[in-house]
Amino acid sequence: MNQVVKQTKPQEPWIGSRGRIAVILPSTNIGVEYDCQRLIPPGVTWHFCRFFVEQPDLSDDNMFLAFIDAIRDTIPDAMRDAMTCEPSQIMMGMSAETFWGGLEGNAEFTERLREVAGDEIGITTGANALDASLKAFGAKKVAALTPYQPIGDKQVHRFLEETGYEVSKVVGLKCDTATSIAHTPPREVIDVVLNQLDGDDVDAIVQAGTNLTTIDLFPTLEKQLGKPIIPINVATIWHTFRTIGVDDKFIGRGWLLEKF
Repeated sequence: MNQVVKQTKPQEPWIGSRGRIAVILPSTNIGVEYDCQRLIPPGVTWHFCRFFVEQPDLSDDNMFLAFIDAIRDTIPDAMRDAMTCEPSQIMMGMSAETFWGGLEGNAEFTERLREVAGDEIGITTGANALDASLKAFGAKKVAALTPYQPIGDKQVHRFLEETGYEVSKVVGLKCDTATSIAHTPPREVIDVVLNQLDGDDVDAIVQAGTNLTTIDLFPTLEKQLGKPIIPINVATIWHTFRTIGVDDKFIGRGWLLEKF
């Protein structure tokens, strides 16, 4: 006698029931995963998809441009792979390309991603996340830290300015490679924030460059200076959580995740 199996409606997986976040990051990057692994709300899962960086040299403006050109060809493959885990949200774990070309360039970059991801899934970019973070604090006058060469700093300045902020200064650390960004000594970051970026004319300080993790430094500096200091990884994580309806607060990881 044949047994009749009753068909049931497919259910949402219990793993990642509140959100399955696909993170698109460079093969050279170790900072993004370090930060994400410190912020894991119950029911949320991280899914990291790397795109190949064939040319990690960032030693001057020309090499920085070559880096940007090279990753434009490999990002779509990582996006394609990410979609197979049926994510709730796409989070970009790289930032330079999201600032390139200012406000319009970020929009064009997002549209290129949508050619792979479609229109139904949300996409968080570093540029959009920093803008949303600054708006949450009501900041108007900002300064920025990057690991970039001058050509990259100009793109960050342009995006922030076109988004409506008064930019007092952008300081780039001029890291030699995409990999060496992660090896920046904490004391160097602290020195730039305290002695080059902070001032009475600055409401908030932001940091670009996702391989430069500052999640362990900036919460203390915020209390010391009494103003928001926002790492790009924290901004993208916060923006992604709030977009998918995860409103958990985290104490000790910066004001953005504590207050909003």
